Amino acid sequence: MKTSDFDYDLPESFIAQTPVEPRDSSRLMVLNRKTGQIEHRIFREIGAYLNPGDLLVVNQTRVIPARLPAWKQTGGKAEILLLRRESDTVWECLVGGKGLGVGKTLRLEDGLEAEIVASLEGSRRRVRFAEPVENHLQTDGQMPLPPYIHEKLTDPERYQTVYAKTPGSAAAPTAGLHFTPRLMDELRAKGVQFAEVTLHVGLDTFAPVTEDDPRLHKIHTEWCELTPAVAEKINAARAAGGRVIGVGTTSVRTLESAAQNLPVTDHLSLITAFSGPTSIYILPGYQFRAVDAIITNFHLPKSTLIMMISAFAGRETVLHAYETAKREGYRFFSFGDAMFIS
Repeated sequence: MKTSDFDYDLPESFIAQTPVEPRDSSRLMVLNRKTGQIEHRIFREIGAYLNPGDLLVVNQTRVIPARLPAWKQTGGKAEILLLRRESDTVWECLVGGKGLGVGKTLRLEDGLEAEIVASLEGSRRRVRFAEPVENHLQTDGQMPLPPYIHEKLTDPERYQTVYAKTPGSAAAPTAGLHFTPRLMDELRAKGVQFAEVTLHVGLDTFAPVTEDDPRLHKIHTEWCELTPAVAEKINAARAAGGRVIGVGTTSVRTLESAAQNLPVTDHLSLITAFSGPTSIYILPGYQFRAVDAIITNFHLPKSTLIMMISAFAGRETVLHAYETAKREGYRFFSFGDAMFIS
């Protein structure tokens, strides 16, 4: 297996710069992973492929305005991007700017000071703020849109799912951006169930793999939680013959992390409750335990996400679907169109 096996050519014109309105008017590619059959629909029509008793598992995380302009003591510009909260005042961050090693102090727009207390890999730093930075995000913070989106987002809520609740992500679980409250109500009326998990998304999820052998890539941990009540709901849905459908790769990571944590003595359950960091890395050859189908977007070349989808549906099947998407004019990446893979 090589990283180049998951590469494909994507002209920049295919990268969606703005979200569509309304949310559920995005396009939907329906892919049968067993037959390779492809259908083209609109996302609001996804109910045609869902059955009563199916369970959609969504990630309720909420994106925080994690991009913070900052200044050095010399007056030079810098930037702090919050990645992961470690304590009340300490965060793992990406820090932009020259000469920013241990002991350097930065200042936010409203005067809050931040000291670099550890140098981590690359431009990662452990930063201690003078007080909890959450109190300053609404005044100082900016929405951390991916670098391939160049258009300004006029409404920050369009980079949140309609069910986002728990703040903590540096990026949105974008497969969920296609749902509207009305669509969710229509699916519930049909007998489709919803369950909520939490995974706070870090930027590493979207980073391209640079090693020639993807198995050598180091994937960073993300915090996730699947409560006992949700585990019970998932197990009951599967026992009743329903499918467990992960809405986005972050939900899939949470589900599979919880399934791996299931005691070997428990032969009746599909999944167990789980709370904590996960570094699960899903490559072709992985045997999925908890997920029967996936709703997802179109992912970056050579990313861990396209590798995960290839593990689920088959590399050649996925790459063929992506070429079909380009021919059909689908929009790619965070604000792009969706796939339903069953």
